[in-house]
Amino acid sequence: MAKVRRALLSVSEKSGVAELARELEAMGVEILSTGGTARALRDAGVTVKDVSEHTGFPEMMEGRLKTLHPKIHGGLLGRRDRPEDVKDMERHGIAPIDMVVVNLYPFEATVSRPGVALAEAIENIDIGGPTMLRSAAKNYADVTVVVDPADYARVLEEMRATGGEVTGETRFRLARKVFAHTARYDALIAEYLEGVAGGGEEAFPGSLTLALRRKSILRYGENPHQRAAAYETREPGALSLFDADILQGKEMSFNNYCDTHAALLLALEFTEPVCAIIKHNNPCGVALGEGPADAYVKAARTDPVSAFGGVLAFNVPVDEDAAREILKMFVEVVIAPDFAAGAVKAFGAKPNIRLLRLPDMRKPLGGFDLKSIAGGVVIQDWDTREVDVASLRAVTRRQPTEEEREALDFAWRVSKHVKSNAIVYAFRDRTVGIGIGQTSRVYSARVGAINALEPLDGTVVASDGFFPFRDGIDGVKKVGVTAVIQPGGSVKDAEVIEAADQHDIAMLLTGVRHFKH
Repeated sequence: MAKVRRALLSVSEKSGVAELARELEAMGVEILSTGGTARALRDAGVTVKDVSEHTGFPEMMEGRLKTLHPKIHGGLLGRRDRPEDVKDMERHGIAPIDMVVVNLYPFEATVSRPGVALAEAIENIDIGGPTMLRSAAKNYADVTVVVDPADYARVLEEMRATGGEVTGETRFRLARKVFAHTARYDALIAEYLEGVAGGGEEAFPGSLTLALRRKSILRYGENPHQRAAAYETREPGALSLFDADILQGKEMSFNNYCDTHAALLLALEFTEPVCAIIKHNNPCGVALGEGPADAYVKAARTDPVSAFGGVLAFNVPVDEDAAREILKMFVEVVIAPDFAAGAVKAFGAKPNIRLLRLPDMRKPLGGFDLKSIAGGVVIQDWDTREVDVASLRAVTRRQPTEEEREALDFAWRVSKHVKSNAIVYAFRDRTVGIGIGQTSRVYSARVGAINALEPLDGTVVASDGFFPFRDGIDGVKKVGVTAVIQPGGSVKDAEVIEAADQHDIAMLLTGVRHFKH
């Protein structure tokens, strides 16, 4: 074990540091410090030696240069069991530093503020702190390095029990924590500067750094035999599920997070009050309503069997009437911008339902859409492409009626969030049948029709990809569809349009595909 005789404390987050320093001093540890930390410790009655006195070199450049000195880094990097290192330290008057307690300039908090200037962000890039942390962590065999105030108590507990020493196991654990911390810190800086540059010359940087922090260990992954955790990235101004207040319920699971993400993005397609019900990452009912209760009732009507145990998203506050309707069926999660007091009280009857309040739902999506593959990831922009359905001209002889056009717009927005091949049967305010994830578009159309619990006469259909042959149009005509919206682009488009004309179906082509794998 390594006895601590000299410690350097320099922190931006000062909570707990005075108490730590007082205990170290009581154990006979000499305290070195800088700037604001030194002042705070003196104010707390701790005897402090300034780093400038220790090095014989003054702080300068408004504090930019203070700890980058051989008497600091030699004291951290010198290996106590190497005679050559010990001789070098003695020759140059370098005293060992046995503990470093550092947390870094608040770069993340700074750039999270709206409208922060680049110059201010740059000044909050810490140089000396990460350098000391890395030096100390590299020499963890001799030096205890603490970057997280949550570790103060454990370190002090060990020192009290051992007469001022810290175990090798703890020093190694703390060193690992340091390198993870500094890696994330550098990733945040790189990510921010890429954003300032607008992505540079390319849409995707040559080296992609992700600044992720573990939010929680999850009970398990998609299945009980899979381990899982949730990580967050703090991108200024970007939408984050982790910003949601959990008003009640069990902890979120891996599947809960995935389904809630899918439900939220679908609900945000609309400005009118909407309810989106998601099961296994796919919609099983979506509806607009005069309010949240009306929207929920109509959405659940699409497929109440699948909606059981689903995740619900609303784009308007949930009132007590909606809560009481929802409580008639088991659901896992409800996310909304707010919940009325009566709704919260009503949901209290079933405390396992997770209620997530996310007031600022309309933030843009940040970063990229990533998917893991063996050996790495593939990334893409988020699918935020919109189509002005109201301005589209039908390619068929018959133009859609106003009501059909509204239904086509609704169905098209939903189809973006259905796994391919996707077919959505809908009226202007609700889904009626949804065909999901089949290997053939014709099969998806059949599945959607089979799942429909009410007649499809007068419905419209949205298809996320083009109809490759006329058989798809022949099939939806048989169940009563009157209008279709699809991307177009098939070599058989003329044949498909001819089939629509033969069936008196109005057809809009968007020129945009919405595959979702």
